[in-house]
Amino acid sequence: MFFDLQHRDPGTKARAGVIHTDHGDIPTPIFMPVGTAGTVKGVHQQELKQDIDAKIILGNTYHLYLRPQLPILEAAGGLHQFINWDRPMLTDSGGYQVYSLGDMRKIKEEGVTFQSHIDGSKHVFTPEGVMDIQRSIGADIIMAFDECTPYPCDYTYAEKSMHMTHRWLERCIQRFDCTTPKYGHEQTLFPIVQGSVYPDLRKQSAEYIASKNRAGNAIGGLSVGEPAEDMYAMCELVCDILPQDKPRYLMGVGTPANILENIALGVDMFDCVMPTRNGRNGMLFTSEGIINIKNKKWEDDFSPIDPNGKSFVDSQYSKAYLRHLFVTQEYLGRQIASIHNLAFYLWLVKEARQQIIAGTFAEWKNNMVKKVQQRL
Repeated sequence: MFFDLQHRDPGTKARAGVIHTDHGDIPTPIFMPVGTAGTVKGVHQQELKQDIDAKIILGNTYHLYLRPQLPILEAAGGLHQFINWDRPMLTDSGGYQVYSLGDMRKIKEEGVTFQSHIDGSKHVFTPEGVMDIQRSIGADIIMAFDECTPYPCDYTYAEKSMHMTHRWLERCIQRFDCTTPKYGHEQTLFPIVQGSVYPDLRKQSAEYIASKNRAGNAIGGLSVGEPAEDMYAMCELVCDILPQDKPRYLMGVGTPANILENIALGVDMFDCVMPTRNGRNGMLFTSEGIINIKNKKWEDDFSPIDPNGKSFVDSQYSKAYLRHLFVTQEYLGRQIASIHNLAFYLWLVKEARQQIIAGTFAEWKNNMVKKVQQRL
């Protein structure tokens, strides 16, 4: 994998580039639909490619390790073959999911002991083991094992956690570098910057991560409840330290406004469950603002979901019809809303890229941030 940085916006720190992988090229900025357990919920792979044009999707080590389990994935020839996806893929190491288990996990220097949320069975994730698991899954980009600190988090805990994440990274790198891919395509390891919302810790972590000289880097431990202003401050600080010629991935972020603001700070890659999760609950993101399609005001509105036609469903279905599907609890409503939201997110980053190339990103971004946050 390598990153070709092509354009910089003159008014912000936004960048446009291309990540080259064995499964295809990824134009940046990019949003990655989340396919946690081998599926982007409610969306066919054909729709992801043809209607949404997702260049890369995300899977999760924790969930795939528990189900369908590694022997099945290996017998299938890896996750790409198992789910019939021939484009790039990234896997999260499971650190965030383990963090989310709360009392069901114990974190020690060796690794994390946790209970499965499915049947309560006990398992252990170590940095070495997580590298082996991600080799078996076979994603193009894999993540280092880290601890995601909660918010709020006191300074002492954040510092200890950051140093442990760094020690875990050393073990991840050692294991990754002495093993080989299983399915004939290259895999790339991204380290993760931690440090909660403390500038000195974020600076220290970013410098340490940068010193490892991997092909790309990630920013973790944000979008966990902290104010947006803190997220932006930490991202700006970290992006100013991480290498200019490597892609930067902000994990788990976020709303359309979050994505636009972080693009302006120099972030290249994003993922979030929000488009599909919120879509299944009737929240639609559009170029003019946010719609709660369950509201009665849309009952007889036969206009497209997005007036500017940002996804293919906008030319096929009206707000009134989609509201009807939600009111009658038809599954198709959730599917249409999910596809629309994903298509909108992919349109948003594609348009951001075009604005960066044209040198007009700053003004466009400021206007779009206002629009995408308003409730319609």
